[in-house]
Amino acid sequence: MAEPRANVALLVTCLVDLFRPAVAEAAVRLLTHANCGVAVPAQTCCGQPNFNGGDRAGAASLARRMIAACRGFDYVVAPSGSCAGMVRDYPGLFPEGSADRADAEHLAARTWELTAFLHEVRGARLPRLRWRARAVYHDSCSSLRQLGVRDQPRRLLREVEGLELLEPGDAEECCGFGGTFCVKYPDVSARIADRKIDDIAATGALYVIGGDLGCLLHLEGRMQRRGIAVRAVHVAEALAGLAPGEAHADE
Repeated sequence: MAEPRANVALLVTCLVDLFRPAVAEAAVRLLTHANCGVAVPAQTCCGQPNFNGGDRAGAASLARRMIAACRGFDYVVAPSGSCAGMVRDYPGLFPEGSADRADAEHLAARTWELTAFLHEVRGARLPRLRWRARAVYHDSCSSLRQLGVRDQPRRLLREVEGLELLEPGDAEECCGFGGTFCVKYPDVSARIADRKIDDIAATGALYVIGGDLGCLLHLEGRMQRRGIAVRAVHVAEALAGLAPGEAHADE
């Protein structure tokens, strides 16, 4: 029996909007294929930079805007563990028993990271895809440690014909991005990235796939500076046939 159509709000995220809109296009393709109606409501930042910087009032203000924008949808899905995790944390911004708290709890319960949503909620229905590539998967800290997203993207990627998915020496190690951490402590951030990159390069992979664009941009920029020819691909791009090279989908 076919699953009922789901009404989904796509949380595009600031980095995707500004640096790689193709990730949002890929997410729409995947969600549509999984029998979801997809809309992109007017949205601002999720508030994570404010929250991490200690500006709880600013984070709460942005949370209220996101709550209002996402009313009426069955689910809110983000191609980012960090942004989805921030929305899941919205209830803690408001006093217990308040209307804002109740609204935040309702939104948090409907919010998912993209690969977890596809695998756990929609039954991993994906376009048939062929991509002849050797790649590693990078677990972002927010996805892995906050949301428990680890096996879901790997299971989806193993459905891609021709993709050889490798594991670096320490797949769960931080890449050093950490949002504003890489700005406040650039030298430490670069050393952490180099350790991660060394593990990736040792596998012989030509691509690093991940679910958070911040991590991927951070790693790709550092690899370019070091002259390492490994390209960064968002998992949505990899699953929707928008990755570079021979990737293409058979609808």
